[in-house]
Amino acid sequence: MAFTRGLDRAWLLWALAVAVWICVHASGVHATVAGILLGVMTPVRPRAGEAHAPGERFEHRLHPVSAGVAVPIFALAPAGISLAAVGEAVAVGVFAGLLVGKVVGILGGARVAVGLGLGTLPERVTWGDVLPVAVLGAIGYTVSLLIGQLALPDLAAQERAAAAVLAAAVLASVIAVVLLRRRTRES
Repeated sequence: MAFTRGLDRAWLLWALAVAVWICVHASGVHATVAGILLGVMTPVRPRAGEAHAPGERFEHRLHPVSAGVAVPIFALAPAGISLAAVGEAVAVGVFAGLLVGKVVGILGGARVAVGLGLGTLPERVTWGDVLPVAVLGAIGYTVSLLIGQLALPDLAAQERAAAAVLAAAVLASVIAVVLLRRRTRES
């Protein structure tokens, strides 16, 4: 688009983004529309002599904040999760089931499959590489939240389970990052 050629300077795009968001929000239209408009206007082809387009650079810079902060808050805030309930028995059970049960199940299932000759690890993949993947299995929280709602009788127990699911997902994420970084340094 010809009208976006001069808009690929980061400061100008940030200023435009803030202005568009403020105007769209003030108009009463959902702020998601601002994101769509800004996405359409962000240049996605690099100029001559540039390795990456501004859209790629923005995506690379914003991805950790988006995936690590905005998406979990957006997904869990409407659920009304209270972190004060994490020490309750239901919460401890759900937490242990996710963080310990899933890791033991995934890693143990892979070990049994390899031990029985039903599968093999790919070349250059060790059990130390499989462990972080097993830990990442404890992150999936959507089905866990659904099961908590269906299996638990009252709203208070459901909230405790939801808090435990969130806590387990956060801790599993941190543990997986630590394990993966250690594996990367060893390689």
